[in-house]
Amino acid sequence: MSTAAIVILVVVLLAVLFAAGWFLGGWARSRRLRNRFGPEYERSLESADNRRAAERELTEREKRHAQLNLKPLSVAARARYTEQWARLQERFIDDPADTVGDAKELVHAVMRDRGYPTDDFDQQAADLSVEHGPVVGHYRDAHNIHGRGDAQTEDLRHALVHYRTVFRSLVGPIETTAPVDVPAARENADRPVEHNADRSADRSADRSADQNVDHNGARVQPN
Repeated sequence: MSTAAIVILVVVLLAVLFAAGWFLGGWARSRRLRNRFGPEYERSLESADNRRAAERELTEREKRHAQLNLKPLSVAARARYTEQWARLQERFIDDPADTVGDAKELVHAVMRDRGYPTDDFDQQAADLSVEHGPVVGHYRDAHNIHGRGDAQTEDLRHALVHYRTVFRSLVGPIETTAPVDVPAARENADRPVEHNADRSADRSADRSADQNVDHNGARVQPN
């Protein structure tokens, strides 16, 4: 084989190896981002011009997230927030709109305690998506419902459930932390939050007859 032929063969092999490396690197990057962001990855693909632009934006989120001074909640804070949520949810049947507003503020309080900025909603959602990708869609849905002036009781119930999903993801299960002398909070955390009281958000719609309320959230007298 002539020298020229050997050079051409080497160049071709190098080009093939480069192309294979580029392809495999892109595939690995896409897989990593998809695993990390979950449904948020697909949402980014739908809103971006192409896959590369979407993945570039998600990578920028990771870089910003790495600069945040995030910290886990203390044991006492987890217990306190869990108790506050339990009490908040019990008020839903009496005042759905205000309860959802309070749920939003409680989620913001947890975010601030964890170190997340809470000034801009879109940035909040982007920051949350890096570590809480599977639930950030719930956060957007709750925000959209809460911002509607015509939201009905059932809509507000869904918003509260969405906020609850985000809240649980941010706070984490209290039973995995060290013991702390807050029996009331631990008792509420050890059972599903929708069962904390007979007048919980989930059961207010699903079992309205047992709660003595009509579909608009107004109390009615039992027969």
